[in-house]
Amino acid sequence: MADTRQGPVAMARAIAESFVAARLAATRLDRYPGPIPPDLDAAYACQDAAISLWPDTIGGWKVGWINADWQRQVGEERLVGPIFRGAIVNATGDELIDLPVFDGGFSAVEAEFVIRIGRDAPAGKTVYTADEAAAFAGALHVGVESAGSPLATINELGPCVVASDFGNNAGLVIGAAIPGTITRDLHSLTCETRIDGEVRGRGDAASLFGGPFASLAFALGRCASRGLPLKAGDYVTTGAVGGIHSIRIGQSAVVRFGNLGEIRCRAVAARPVAAGGRGALGC
Repeated sequence: MADTRQGPVAMARAIAESFVAARLAATRLDRYPGPIPPDLDAAYACQDAAISLWPDTIGGWKVGWINADWQRQVGEERLVGPIFRGAIVNATGDELIDLPVFDGGFSAVEAEFVIRIGRDAPAGKTVYTADEAAAFAGALHVGVESAGSPLATINELGPCVVASDFGNNAGLVIGAAIPGTITRDLHSLTCETRIDGEVRGRGDAASLFGGPFASLAFALGRCASRGLPLKAGDYVTTGAVGGIHSIRIGQSAVVRFGNLGEIRCRAVAARPVAAGGRGALGC
C-alpha cells in the first residue's frame, strides 16, 4: 500500500507497484492501494508507472466511455488503457477462448469493434477530429475485450481509478476483419452478447457516441500527449457495444456479430505470471 506522505511521483509508483504485483500474482486487492488520484492526469501517471513495470510491450489500447456524472467531474468523455501483446489472442473458427479472470476481482466481457492502425501516428499531434483519425485506420475487426482488475470495486470508484489500473483491461480477443469499406453503415454492424446462453446485451456500432472514429481520435490524441503515439499494427477498441457484462469463473460467453461470425469465450481462473511471462490472456 502507498504511503500517503509520499510525493505525487512516488505515490503513483507505489500504487502502480501494488496493482502490478497483484496482477502478476493473480491475486485480488481488497481496497485501492493508496489515495484515489484526484484527476485523470494523476491517474495516467499511475498507469505510465505500471506500464514501465509490466513485463510485456503494448500491442494496442482500449477506449472506455465515462458516464455523464463522472464527465462533469473529470472533464473528459473517454479514457484509455494499454493492451499488452501477450494479452491479445486471435480467434479462428469456432474455438473456445479462455479468458483468465481474477478470483475475487472484477471481470467482464464487452463486445467491441476494433480498429487496427494502418500507419504510425505522428508524435507531436495531440488533437484529432474523427475524420483525421479515420486516415490511420487500416482495418476494422470484431472483437471481445476482457475487462478485468484485481480490484472488484474498480468501476464503482470512478474513471480515475479505472485509468490508474490499465483502464480495467485484461486482454483482447480479435475476430474476423470486417469486409468492405471501413466507413460502412454503422447500423449494419450489430452484436449480441450471451452469458451461459442468456442474452445480456445487444447493440450496433452506431450506438458509440460519435462513432468508432471518435474513439480512435481520442486514443490518438491522449496517447500522443503522454509520449506514446499509436503505431502501425496496434489495435484500438472503440467502446463496449451493448454493455459491460460481468462474468464469473466457469461461465461462458458467446458474442455474435450477425453474418460476421461469433467469438466464444469461457472464464477461467488467472494463474500467476512466471518471471519473464506475459500478462492476462497470455499467462
